[in-house]
Amino acid sequence: MDLLEILFQPYQKTPLKFIVLEGIAVVFGLLSVVFSKRDNILVFPSGMISTLIFVYLLWEYQLIGDLMINSYYFIMSIYGWIVWTRKVDNTNFIPITKINASEWKKAIAFFMSASVFTILIYFVFGKWENWISAVDVLTTAIFFVGMWLMAKKKIENWIFWIIGDLISVPLYVYKGLYLSSIQYLIFTLIALLAYQAWKKKLNKPQAKLLK
Repeated sequence: MDLLEILFQPYQKTPLKFIVLEGIAVVFGLLSVVFSKRDNILVFPSGMISTLIFVYLLWEYQLIGDLMINSYYFIMSIYGWIVWTRKVDNTNFIPITKINASEWKKAIAFFMSASVFTILIYFVFGKWENWISAVDVLTTAIFFVGMWLMAKKKIENWIFWIIGDLISVPLYVYKGLYLSSIQYLIFTLIALLAYQAWKKKLNKPQAKLLK
């Protein structure tokens, strides 16, 4: 069995349009992460295209936790777009910064709230099944915090992305979404590089949002 056969075997009974849409969503998702690494405002429109497609696909697959993540991404992309375009003076936009002690407390509270909310959603929709549901709750909460911190241009967002991506790689393999699993593996590598790239720009306001 060659690599392509392994990758596409789970899609044998999947409508072609779903396969094509997932491929498009993956491409725009990767572009979004690359733009984020470069501190480029295009992170948001590219990410919004990807998340909208995934919302549709995940609804069809009835993967509620993942659907919630992508719906939240879309909303936070709008918020992030607004935040990133704020200026600290007539020339420069807000810089990349670190979160302080108060923001760490908010991040922890956000993580706990997102976990509880996701658990409630699973039970309301009757989707809590096994350990996969518990892992979905964990990754949902991690990604919720990561997206919030990215929208606020906090360097620690990459720590959350790295952790969540590493968990998602084997999780999506188990779910049979191999293309998405490969996407998260690439996300992990880009996030590691992005953390280093953002460190070099820490506390340095930028004059351009398109780079």
